[in-house]
Amino acid sequence: VQLQASGGGLVQPGGSLRLSCVASGSTFSIENIGWYRGTPGSLRDKVASIDKGGSIEYADPAKGRFTISRDSAKNTVYLQMNNLKPEDTAVYYCYADQGSGARWTIYWGQGTLVTVSS
Repeated sequence: VQLQASGGGLVQPGGSLRLSCVASGSTFSIENIGWYRGTPGSLRDKVASIDKGGSIEYADPAKGRFTISRDSAKNTVYLQMNNLKPEDTAVYYCYADQGSGARWTIYWGQGTLVTVSS
């Protein structure tokens, strides 16, 4: 599975951005797809995910402001981010996983930088 993320940029506090992640390769076997974010020197934190059945999970900082969605025909997952705050500044990484039981493989996109600043 290959993942290509895009859509980051500079936005003022309170603004919005939409990230996109296009998956290619063995996309039929993806179980979960979504977004993590990270800053230099910190671990990546999960932001949101959507599973094969369409169930969605959000991390607490994303609830009420971010919306994850999927266009299966385009093999694309989106992250609509509204009311952005300076603390949302991070590199956002698209991820996807495949597997079952104890055997899982995680794939990462290249990351897209989101900067929230006035």
